Amino acid sequence: MWKMIQEMVKSPCAIGPADLSEIVKILGRTKMVNKALAVFYQIKNRKCNPTASTYNSIILMLMQEGHHEKVHELYNEMCGEGNCFPDTVTYSALISSFGKLGRENSAIRLFEEMKENGLYPTAKIYTTMLGIFFKLGKVEKALGLVGEMKEAGCAPTVYTYTELIRGLGAAGRVEEAYSIFLKMLDDGCKPDVVLINNVINLLGRAGRLAEAIKLFEGMESLGCTPNVVTYNTIIKSLFESKAPVSDIILWYEKMKTSGIRPSSYTYSILIDGFCKKNSLEKALLMLEEMDEKGFPPCPAAYCSLINSLGRAKRYDAAHELFQELKENCGSSSARVYAVMIKHFGKCGRLTEAVDLFNEMKRLGCSPDVYAYNALMSGMVRAGMTDEAQSLLRTMEENGCVPDLNSYNIILNGLARTGGPHRAMEMFTKMKNSKMKPDVVSYNTVLGCLSRAGMFEEAAKLMKEMHLNGFEYDRITYSSILEAVGKVDEDSKLAAL
Repeated sequence: MWKMIQEMVKSPCAIGPADLSEIVKILGRTKMVNKALAVFYQIKNRKCNPTASTYNSIILMLMQEGHHEKVHELYNEMCGEGNCFPDTVTYSALISSFGKLGRENSAIRLFEEMKENGLYPTAKIYTTMLGIFFKLGKVEKALGLVGEMKEAGCAPTVYTYTELIRGLGAAGRVEEAYSIFLKMLDDGCKPDVVLINNVINLLGRAGRLAEAIKLFEGMESLGCTPNVVTYNTIIKSLFESKAPVSDIILWYEKMKTSGIRPSSYTYSILIDGFCKKNSLEKALLMLEEMDEKGFPPCPAAYCSLINSLGRAKRYDAAHELFQELKENCGSSSARVYAVMIKHFGKCGRLTEAVDLFNEMKRLGCSPDVYAYNALMSGMVRAGMTDEAQSLLRTMEENGCVPDLNSYNIILNGLARTGGPHRAMEMFTKMKNSKMKPDVVSYNTVLGCLSRAGMFEEAAKLMKEMHLNGFEYDRITYSSILEAVGKVDEDSKLAAL
């Protein structure tokens, strides 16, 4: 085919714009993108002037293959032709490309330019713009666009409703999204399984599990068949609503009975959910089943299991699973390393925690804030607060930005081993920086002051804490009562 096209290009035979479009489409379908571009320019320069339709063929081919930056170059070239103007198909492709590239403002400019040029946006273009406005957090603008669409006589499609419902759900406007779904059904727009999955997801996340299940049960009457995503969404919602383990297993069995094969994500949801419910053995069985089905190891699932084993003080089993993940994947993620480092630090195996931290750096897995925090926490537990402070400085030097937890870990270490003055010094620095103290910071220093018998300073700090909008919690009162009890005990011993 390629030899024939080359021969055709070199021959004296005429090639029109429609022929050129067809050649581009054929080469695009066979993934010969560079050859399609080469032929396009050879024929363009020697045999014919491309039309908007010809440019659209090459633009759509580039889009399908993910060459979004090149799409804009073709658009500029097309505009420079002087007699070849972008049409609705061109604008649709460009707006979609800019949306995928994260260049939302450029997409909005093109949308306005299109209307100024007297072209009417299609339902697909309106749907793309809806997604862009929701992504930018411009919910009212998105809703206004739906109104504009209807006024222009452009009927919303099932894809438009999907984008609208998804966007409103992400903005927390669940009731509004659900009302739009119900009105869509009343208006006779037939949903597809993707739209139904989105509605079930937003109902589940809002804790409206009964309505989500009711919609699931009514899918057949709507002409939709549940797929693996539908079941995954229901199972995830069951976990989030703290449903009994027996109910979740029933849904999982129902899924398999319906002839739907669990996906890697299904197992990930089940493993993570069972771990959070402290059903560790069930989670381990799911990991075994996942392996038997031939799915590649899922780092997120392993991470949940390693963390749960660590919480259950089964540190060797956690480490064995960690090693298994590395052997099967060839490496491990920074988050999994962080979990293992955290548990080694908790059980006093700091040398092994440090070894893992150095190993991840050696293997090119840059430690993230969680890995640094895990190691600093282990150091503080071992009474190595100065070393933890040094690691905090290294973290900043390496371009890893500390979070509030990073500072609270060091603050806790100073409060326990450095005395109230060093703790107060760091606490003051935190107040004067961007990293403002939270309730944990206040409670840490409050406990330190109380243990040192500095009750007047502690009382001032409690007042400041209240003025800054922090509520006293069990830890706040516990710190004060523990210190008061210690003072009473010391007084009785002195009297004896």
